[in-house]
Amino acid sequence: MNVLIVEDDEAIANLLYMDLSDEGYHCICVHDGKAAADMLEERQEFDLILLDIMLPEIDGYELLEYIKPMDIPVIFLTAKGSVGDRIRGLKMGADDYIAKPFQSGEVLARMEAVLRRYGKNRKELSFADVKVDLECRKVFQNSKEVELTVKEYNLLVELMQNKNVAQYRDRLYEKVWKEPFLGDTRTLDTHIQRLRKKLGWEEHIKTIFRIGYRLED
Repeated sequence: MNVLIVEDDEAIANLLYMDLSDEGYHCICVHDGKAAADMLEERQEFDLILLDIMLPEIDGYELLEYIKPMDIPVIFLTAKGSVGDRIRGLKMGADDYIAKPFQSGEVLARMEAVLRRYGKNRKELSFADVKVDLECRKVFQNSKEVELTVKEYNLLVELMQNKNVAQYRDRLYEKVWKEPFLGDTRTLDTHIQRLRKKLGWEEHIKTIFRIGYRLED
């Protein structure tokens, strides 16, 4: 699920980026309205936009007018938290409105609610010659089912949900094995090697020195 974060406060943008990435969202951050408009013109593949109102270049209200024809859900994240500001934002077409300061958990919950309304709950992932049916937990390569273990499947989903983003070994291990990483990388490394071999993805699953792994186009 691709999310565009439009926020001029880099600390807030980075926090959202990290928290959303931990939940499997693929995020891109921009820090002014013009950069957001340029990004949307270049690629309209976003499933949701988190949009600040008080932005340099082009403010959030004006940017919302530009976004509306694209049918991409928008949640305002802003310090303009008065009732009048909220009413204005919602009447203009924002799908939700969250006043700063906020907790990431609230943002995630509201995102999920908005995405459900748009029918954008993830049912399938695709990358290169592989498709993953998230409802049936099945993997297909060139339309043929590939048998993976539970851990291999979960590892593949994590990599595909964060394609082209380096995944730290400790974080990747903890997401897939649901236990603290104690420093031994052999278990993770072995599963990566098996996944590469089963899918023939030696060129796609890259080892990033001293960091971990990245799934690359």
